[in-house]
Amino acid sequence: MSRITLAKGLNAGLRKAMEDDPKVLLMGEDVGKLGGVFRITDGLQKDFGEDRVIDSPLAESGIVGTAVGMALRGYRPVIEIQFDGFVYPAYDQIVCQVAKMHYRSRGRSPMPMVIRIPFGGGIGAVEHHSESPEAQFAHTPGLKVVSCSNPVDGYWMIQQAIACDDPVIFLEPKRQYHADKADLDETATPAPLFTSRTVRAGTDATLVGYGPTVKTCLRAAEAAEDSSLEVIDLRTLSPLDLGPVYDSVRRTGRLVVVHEAHVNLGMGAEVAARVTEECFYSLEAPVLRVGAPDTPYPPSRVEEEYLPDLDRVLDAVDRALEY
Repeated sequence: MSRITLAKGLNAGLRKAMEDDPKVLLMGEDVGKLGGVFRITDGLQKDFGEDRVIDSPLAESGIVGTAVGMALRGYRPVIEIQFDGFVYPAYDQIVCQVAKMHYRSRGRSPMPMVIRIPFGGGIGAVEHHSESPEAQFAHTPGLKVVSCSNPVDGYWMIQQAIACDDPVIFLEPKRQYHADKADLDETATPAPLFTSRTVRAGTDATLVGYGPTVKTCLRAAEAAEDSSLEVIDLRTLSPLDLGPVYDSVRRTGRLVVVHEAHVNLGMGAEVAARVTEECFYSLEAPVLRVGAPDTPYPPSRVEEEYLPDLDRVLDAVDRALEY
């Protein structure tokens, strides 16, 4: 049993995957000697060598394109996009090659690749360093999209993603890297990768989040004085595992979905649509969404006004309970 942060959990998970499979290699900007901007790959180049932990040029399209070739030759590349907003130069490669290769080849060419993306705000950074592009990837057939929210999930989920034969967009909430610690039992049986999970039971309303907003939802549930709020961590955005959400909504009758991305056409819209289809006669109120306004990411001095917080979540809960 060890007590770890999310950053340490991801580092330990990457190390374990590399120890277990010599075909696993890491690549990205400054992932080697520096250990990455957030130190997620710290010490791995020293222990596994420059052939398996590769400092790449500043060229995201080239990084992803090279990883495609490696995956086709039997390797399992894990590439790091330094910040969420830096992924767009590689968007063409991800959508046109990574997502389609397995299907295009009729199953003959699997694409076992993990694209790690630190995402979300709350660290006092500028635009292109604080964005939430998850819906753009979840909307692309052929990609799996997951997001860890805590240290233990970080440790297990990165290993499970690396073992997957399909390409996985692995979203890491950067504000959580060093925020909290949790006890890791490496002998435990982890939850399957593409599953959601109830992290707090409740009876009056359901809160759904993923990545950085799971903590926001838990804080809101703890602060709610007169309401019992159930909190569900989606964990997987494509494919969505909404079974636990349906079960919860059928009991509580109310749902609030929280994410840092724009509300307009965000993941919350898909969750709301599916829950409305499946649980229409159980709903006591419309499904509500809490997220960012439809504007580019603001200067860091006002980002806390932009991001969903405890007060905005509780306000949505109050509105749902008024029906």
